[in-house]
Amino acid sequence: MSHFALPVSPSVSALRSLSLALVAAFTLAACGGDDSAPQSGAAPSPGASGTAAATPEPTGPVVVYSSRQEYLIKPLFDRFTQETGIEVQTQTGEEGPLIARLEAEGIGTYADLFYTVDVGNLWIAANKGLLAPTRSEILEKDIPEHLRDPEGRWFGLSVRARTIAYSTERVKPEELSTYEALADPKWKGRLCLRTSRKVYNMSLVATMINRLGEAQTEEVVKGWVGNLATRVFNSDNLIVQAIAAGQCDVGIVNTYYLGQEQQQNPDIPVALFWANQDTSGVHVNISGAGITTHAKNPEGAKRLLEWLSTEEPQRMFSELNLEFPANPAIEPVPLVQSWGEFKPDQVNVEVAGRLQADAVRLMDRADYR
Repeated sequence: MSHFALPVSPSVSALRSLSLALVAAFTLAACGGDDSAPQSGAAPSPGASGTAAATPEPTGPVVVYSSRQEYLIKPLFDRFTQETGIEVQTQTGEEGPLIARLEAEGIGTYADLFYTVDVGNLWIAANKGLLAPTRSEILEKDIPEHLRDPEGRWFGLSVRARTIAYSTERVKPEELSTYEALADPKWKGRLCLRTSRKVYNMSLVATMINRLGEAQTEEVVKGWVGNLATRVFNSDNLIVQAIAAGQCDVGIVNTYYLGQEQQQNPDIPVALFWANQDTSGVHVNISGAGITTHAKNPEGAKRLLEWLSTEEPQRMFSELNLEFPANPAIEPVPLVQSWGEFKPDQVNVEVAGRLQADAVRLMDRADYR
């Protein structure tokens, strides 16, 4: 896997000039006049990434814009290159700036694949027209329907569950039940939460709006705020550590954060409780990817996306970040299995993106910062 540097984001006036230059460069490259850009392959014909018939062989590298950390993606892309001979080049960064770059670059983008965490980010990119509908029998077989875009613009590749963490010293599992029940006065001064500015919590509240409606969800969130033991944290790791230290008794976290702490301290006095097992099921989210609308190598991007849904890379997702495979036929690593089985929420995860803005406004009204 190799890396390349892109120019610093330009001003608005410079951006207009850059856009014209990119279009001109793209046109020249299509005519065979310039092979200096870090991507190769002709521009895709309409629908090239969405048809299985007469798919040409991929040429040149696959360029991936990704918000995932380097150590979580490099082993996967290196293995793909070993197996297929197709090079993968990456541009990493925060999801917001990467989406803005895709939008600014337009037809001149280098990116063939956009790969990020949380369905809210994928929904935003798709809703801006930055991701192309893709038809794939492999992806439709490997990835459950509720973990992929109804229009085929993005596909979940790994699953993260966001549930309740609790102190094994001060809380009995039978005291716990649902996300909503954490608003009960019995948890006053005992609850830890991560900031509402993190997209993981935006997505959780968005799915609650979808299930409960805004009025009831707002009452729940106000109850959470009223039960806080301390100011909100900027990390789930800090929530797990605060529970272990006695600063609070319960919190809401992505499961792999507890796994990271357990790898450092197997005896940490914190455990997971699977929320809402008698109702909606545990809130789940994804890391996932979609082929960009203006991909120069859509065939290579599709091949990489399909490969990522198969057995070996699915196991690697679980090994590298203690996530759950999106492909239900693949078992997670033993540490993840040790947390036990749970019923996940089966609502299509796209609602987390669709209702994200509503969730942000609701959390502001509830004074959840």
